[in-house]
Amino acid sequence: MHPQVEKFIQEEHTCPHCSERMSCCESPPVHVGDGLGWGSEILFICLNDMCPLFLNGWAQIENQYGHHASYRYMELPGSRESNVMMVGNADAFKAAVINPQELQSQNTRYQKEKDAVKALDTCVADNNLEPVMTLLLDEAADRVNRSRALEFMVQLNDLECIDPIRNHAFRDIAFENECNLAIRSILKANYRKECPSCFEIIKAQAVKCMHCGETVK
Repeated sequence: MHPQVEKFIQEEHTCPHCSERMSCCESPPVHVGDGLGWGSEILFICLNDMCPLFLNGWAQIENQYGHHASYRYMELPGSRESNVMMVGNADAFKAAVINPQELQSQNTRYQKEKDAVKALDTCVADNNLEPVMTLLLDEAADRVNRSRALEFMVQLNDLECIDPIRNHAFRDIAFENECNLAIRSILKANYRKECPSCFEIIKAQAVKCMHCGETVK
């Protein structure tokens, strides 16, 4: 969402029909009345099921148009410009209510991704693994940026990357396989291997794990 949404979401709008505080919702993709956009990513909508406008709207629309529908009162953010929206049931728009805490969390995550992408260009020179791991372990990060981070992980050749990746739940199996191949390359470059029993990193030539005592090949 546009950064200005974070400013608008703090506004308080009150429905003139029921005096209840209106909910901040994501706007539908088109204006159901004329096919045009609403001109805003968010709308303030009265979702009070006891609102007189909503309660009386069923009979009004049935009598006037012969449809089973009602009205919700709506206002645009940053103004008191208002309209009514036709809804087919009581649950319409309730799933589109914006949670301010969730929006803030999304913004924080996105900013971390942006900072990490910017830091990739100098991460090898700075010997900085942090931006690489930030992107690799962020399931919401752009796939292209994660692939770039994976390339830099191999260049950094740091064994510290292995445990976080091994303990991460990847949603993309193909990308997880790419990470596993990268880890194999890093282990080989450092003359190391993983114990098949305890998964601790040991010397490539070891025949017994120094951590769990199991015999290894």
